[in-house]
Amino acid sequence: MIFSPLEQFEIISLIPFKIGNFYFSFTNSSFFLMLTTFVVFLLFSLVTIDGGFLIPTRWQTFVEMIYEFVMNLVDEQIGGEGQKYFAFVFTVFHFILFINLIGMIPYSFTATSHLIVTFSMSLSLFLGITIIGFNTHGLHFFSFLLPKGAPLALAPLLVVLELVSYCFRGVSLGVQLFANMMAGHTLVKILSGFAWTMLCAGGLLTIASTIPFLVVFALTGLELAVAFLQAYVFTILTCIYFHDAIYLH
Repeated sequence: MIFSPLEQFEIISLIPFKIGNFYFSFTNSSFFLMLTTFVVFLLFSLVTIDGGFLIPTRWQTFVEMIYEFVMNLVDEQIGGEGQKYFAFVFTVFHFILFINLIGMIPYSFTATSHLIVTFSMSLSLFLGITIIGFNTHGLHFFSFLLPKGAPLALAPLLVVLELVSYCFRGVSLGVQLFANMMAGHTLVKILSGFAWTMLCAGGLLTIASTIPFLVVFALTGLELAVAFLQAYVFTILTCIYFHDAIYLH
């Protein structure tokens, strides 16, 4: 039997539930999203018991490092006004990071490898940031669509281009996360299957299988780095969009 490398992304219904033509089943994707929430909540609960320890434990040091990292990111990208959105950005970073890391565990599931998950997140962020922009500037927020110093003769064309570019933010943010996670996991699965086939073939192929196995280990390390990098990219783009909504140009 030949197993497809895409089987790891299959949505499996754990608790079927249907009302008419609508399905509300509890799936493996739902389970790992809830598991991620629980893991993050448990980690922060444990390291903040009684305000934490005077001499930080390893986990407390890890959380404090991430806290400082996101704090600096918000300060640099959004500025002073960004402090009111720090908790939100902090949550987004941790949620994506831990989803990606949990997805690296064998026989687990990577929720961010599904476009419906990442697109829902990016679209929600896009709508929320747009509402903040209108709440802050009113109708003056539309000036964001016309770059400063642009000739008025080109205004109709530039407004359309800027509007399309702005709307695509809600799509591109989720697509880049989905594409990177899916591509990386698929490549690791393909090479792992290739290495296992060579190992089972016997003879010289068994010896030669060490090469793809080494490549798989290297790619696994790279995927761990990508798990952090994608959380960082998603978060920094969110901060940039917050900055544009708050300060316009």
